[in-house]
Amino acid sequence: MFNGKKKAITFSYDDAVTQDVRLIEIFNKYGLKCTFNINSELLGKPGELVVDGVRVPHNKVNREDVRSIYTGHEVAVHTLTHPRLPDIESDAEVIRQVEQDRLNLSELVGYEVIGMAYPCGGVNCNDRVAELIKNNTGVKYARALGVTHSFDPYPDLYQYKGTFYSRRDWKILFEQARQFIEMETDTPKVMYIWGHAYEFDVDPEYWNVWDEFCKLISGREDIFYGTNKEVLL
Repeated sequence: MFNGKKKAITFSYDDAVTQDVRLIEIFNKYGLKCTFNINSELLGKPGELVVDGVRVPHNKVNREDVRSIYTGHEVAVHTLTHPRLPDIESDAEVIRQVEQDRLNLSELVGYEVIGMAYPCGGVNCNDRVAELIKNNTGVKYARALGVTHSFDPYPDLYQYKGTFYSRRDWKILFEQARQFIEMETDTPKVMYIWGHAYEFDVDPEYWNVWDEFCKLISGREDIFYGTNKEVLL
């Protein structure tokens, strides 16, 4: 159970982009908690991406701002430089990408970082990589790609799949949230939403809709709002 409650909502957002600041303002406004997955060797780097045909900024937050920006939320591993880990033949390099990122981030935020999200699209984790991380690093859980569209907690903590991806599941989030809010259950249920804050810049209206969504799901006495660590472990 989640602090005595049977339902929990948690969020996970990747890459430590400057749009995280606006996202955190919304989360804080409604008392929601998120885990932010960071590449420590890419902090401060500028960039842009094309998402759905739209150019959006992909500028990383500065190293010296990490602690202040993410206060009240959880910082987690996203590897040092964002490689697709199954493509790395060297076990030692897989371990280094994860564990050194974890140590770097722990020093930046002032507490032990124990969570992770795998970087890259496609097949971004497999059993080999998951076992290497489980047995050779301080990571205690790791989120993989994919979603379940189920409120049942995913059984594999080292290849964990969330419930929804906010960008692709945008049109069903409100309906699913209402179902979750109204649900009565005797077993633990989790709504785990993940994505990237830069994706909200594809259409400025997304930010307003996201604010409405966060307002809808917040403030429920029977729901625990926590970081990934608080909900999964």
